[in-house]
Amino acid sequence: MKIMICGGAGYIGAHMNKMLQAAGHQTVVFDNLATGHRQAAKWGTFIAGELLNKQDITNAFEQHDIDAVMHFSARSLVAESCINPSLYFQNNVVGTLNLLDAMHEANINQFIFSSTAAIFGNPISESIDESHPKEPINPYGRSKLMVEQILQSYAQAYSLNSVALRYFNAAGADPEGELGESHDPETHLIPNILKAAKGEPGKSLTIFGNDYPTRDGTCIRDYVHVNDLCSAHLLALEFLESNQGAHTFNLGSGSGYSVMEVLNAAQQVVGQEIPYRMAERRAGDPATLIANSTRAREILGWQPQITDINEIVATAWGWIRDH
Repeated sequence: MKIMICGGAGYIGAHMNKMLQAAGHQTVVFDNLATGHRQAAKWGTFIAGELLNKQDITNAFEQHDIDAVMHFSARSLVAESCINPSLYFQNNVVGTLNLLDAMHEANINQFIFSSTAAIFGNPISESIDESHPKEPINPYGRSKLMVEQILQSYAQAYSLNSVALRYFNAAGADPEGELGESHDPETHLIPNILKAAKGEPGKSLTIFGNDYPTRDGTCIRDYVHVNDLCSAHLLALEFLESNQGAHTFNLGSGSGYSVMEVLNAAQQVVGQEIPYRMAERRAGDPATLIANSTRAREILGWQPQITDINEIVATAWGWIRDH
């Protein structure tokens, strides 16, 4: 198949591009490089384009005979979304609407969407399945939930078939060392721990809160390796070949690690103590977030391969150490 990867120069999109190519597909990367990196789009055809300019998308569809679209483009910083919600609704909702409308006009009807656990808001249970109430507590989460609702309507009205994959904590890097995680600013725990370990200027580590009702007082999260997220997209692509409608799946390992457990794993991987300072809790950080991915396992046949936190951290360290 020929797949357009919107956001294919970003963290997860670049890993997806590599995996699609390895699986024998052709790829077209569509990215405005606002947060992605041109050097990460190493495979397929690259198009510099802007989702907020619908003509850019239309032009891409006219130039390439696309079978399906994978959509990774989004603003994704929770704090920034609270300060500047317009940016988030423009990029994440309006940009996606432009993409979907251009797909409809080009008769492309297979769509895989990067959603997020942020659509659920504060959890009412430790293990979160697809039926968990969806009450996002920030504009980022609301923007993603809006798109999921739009996909339901587009399936009914326009026969657009879609899968929305709700990531928990994406982590790790390409085990072969070709790709990794590089955000500015970096807000994810594992790369921030490893940058502190590497001694990068200004990259001291702060842990927010040690008084949560967890086994060591720090937040517990479900870390899912980036390659395992990508394998779910490949399975979703197969699923859409024989399933109509709009479908949703939660993606996580099903187990959680606390902040201190992740720090301890990183210290084992790098072979040194990593200094940190403790700060007050951040508003809106639930104590525990763990995915129930039974539906993805049973329906898609998804089976995460890299679930040990030491192994996840080791792949991330390989990238950060060498880059």
